[in-house]
Amino acid sequence: MQLKRLIAIILAAGATSAFAQTYNIEPNHTYPSFEADHLGISVWRGKFTKTSGKVVLDREAKTGTMDIAIDANSIDFGHQKMNDHAKSKDMFNVEQFPTITYKGKAIKFNGDQPVAVEGDLTMLGVTKPVTLTINKFKCIEHPMLKREVCGADATGEFKRTDFGLNYGVPRFAPEVKLAIQVEALKAD
Repeated sequence: MQLKRLIAIILAAGATSAFAQTYNIEPNHTYPSFEADHLGISVWRGKFTKTSGKVVLDREAKTGTMDIAIDANSIDFGHQKMNDHAKSKDMFNVEQFPTITYKGKAIKFNGDQPVAVEGDLTMLGVTKPVTLTINKFKCIEHPMLKREVCGADATGEFKRTDFGLNYGVPRFAPEVKLAIQVEALKAD
């Protein structure tokens, strides 16, 4: 009886994973951006312009994962002096830590819609849990490429000091807000 149950579990697991689809991050349409305090008098906004990775989504089982890599050297505040300072050892130390990663371990669903991602952010060699809220999600057939493309708008928050990015504290508050626009093409 135990053998039959084990076989049924294995078959069910295999059947579930058959519905998983892989989507490759479209780097020209994906820009993680952030907001951070500037002396308590304004909010500075920046983004990273080079992102790669993949999302595995199983809509049938309502699960998924993601593996995202961000080129820390691609930081862009729209102000070259600030960009150069942010890349220095004072802040992102891009020479020693050229890549920021996000490993989404569990995509959560509400009905048929993904609504959150639980994962780990690694920055400056430190890994901490960060949950992203998916505010919008939609898939369509790409009008030019003739294959499925999915897009999402996600937000999250963390304290940069948790990752060792302590520059300017306490003059600059440690809270960082994320806003991530992402598009991903279904893999061939």
